[in-house]
Amino acid sequence: MLILGIDPGTSIVGWALVRYDGRNLSLIKSGTVTNPPRTGQPEKLIHIYKETASLLQSEKPDCVALEKLFFFKNDKTAMSVAEARGVIVLTSALCRTTLYEYTPLEVKMAVTGYGRATKSQVQTMVKTILGLPKPIASDDANDAAAIAITAAHHQKFYQKIKTSQ
Repeated sequence: MLILGIDPGTSIVGWALVRYDGRNLSLIKSGTVTNPPRTGQPEKLIHIYKETASLLQSEKPDCVALEKLFFFKNDKTAMSVAEARGVIVLTSALCRTTLYEYTPLEVKMAVTGYGRATKSQVQTMVKTILGLPKPIASDDANDAAAIAITAAHHQKFYQKIKTSQ
C-alpha cells in the first residue's frame, strides 16, 4: 500500500510518500510545496491544487492521509489553512483517492505512544520507524511522514479486525 501523507498549510505543504507492505514501512520520497510569502491566497490555493494533483497522478498512492485542523491560536491562520485543506480534500476526491484524516493528537499517539509528544520526539520516532539514517530535513515533510505512518497503523488495525471476524 502506498500512502501519501500531507501536512497542510498555505505557505508550506509537507508531503511524504510511504510504502506499507502489511508489516514494514519505508519512505519512498518526501518534499514540500512552497508558496512565496507575498503570494495572494487564491494563487497559493491554485499552486497547492496543481502540485497535489500532480503528485496524485504521478505517484498513484492508494490513499491520502491528511492532518485535521485541531486548534490554532490565530484565527486568520486557521482560516487560510482550512482553505488549503479544502483544496487538498477536493483534489483527492477529484483524483478518486481515498482520504483519511487524523488529528495531531492521533498522529502523536500512533507515532510515539504519547499524545503530548514534542516535535523532536515525533521526528526521532519517524526516523526510527522508517529506518532512516537521519531525520527528514523539513519539519513539514516529517510531519507528513508521521501522518502517513498513522494511516498505516490504522490499516494494520483494520486488517486485524477483518481477519478475526
